[in-house]
Amino acid sequence: MDDLEYTIRRSPRARRIRVKVDPYDGVEVILPQRATKREAQAAIRELRPWIDKRLQEANAAKQRLLPPPGTVPFLGAHLRLRHEPNRARAHRKHDELIVPTSDTTRALERWYRTQARQEIAPRLTHATQALGRPHTSLAIRSQRTRWGSCSSTGAMSFNWRLLLAPEPVLDYVVWHEACHLVVMDHSKRFWTLVERHVPDYRDHRAWLRRNGAALVLPRAA
Repeated sequence: MDDLEYTIRRSPRARRIRVKVDPYDGVEVILPQRATKREAQAAIRELRPWIDKRLQEANAAKQRLLPPPGTVPFLGAHLRLRHEPNRARAHRKHDELIVPTSDTTRALERWYRTQARQEIAPRLTHATQALGRPHTSLAIRSQRTRWGSCSSTGAMSFNWRLLLAPEPVLDYVVWHEACHLVVMDHSKRFWTLVERHVPDYRDHRAWLRRNGAALVLPRAA
């Protein structure tokens, strides 16, 4: 166990010890406020086979999704980055993305958030109109692995990192959440409805499970 590096984070909301494995941030142990570091060590020791498997899967996903040097992924394609001094915001020109020389990552995230709304809004409107259940609002969020949500009031949210995935994956997630306006759970009735509109949804759901945690902007961007 000594060869495994991990971080510890205490959370006032945690009711039990949890272990997270991330392709870029590594292994993190989340402890309730009163839990001890010894309990964290015990959790790592008990879950070590699972952790090793997840790390292998995470590294494989990271390698699969690694874009060519000097590029960032966008809906299955790659945009070449061009750094420009005295620029405050990212701007796309054909297959090139012009970005500030400094604070590049923040500018990129702002650009992706904007693009996410532009890409998702018409898809969501199309899906909800087809289902006859209009949504009430659309929010773009930045969780690492939660891709979308739908409330009982029709409020929808989506993760901008979906734009780092192939376009059919984004389409699937939009339909998935839109179908929750009709069926709020994940019952057989729900999946039958999803399949009616996305016949190959299982492929896209499996892709997200295999690769979702690696959908982050390259560190060197």
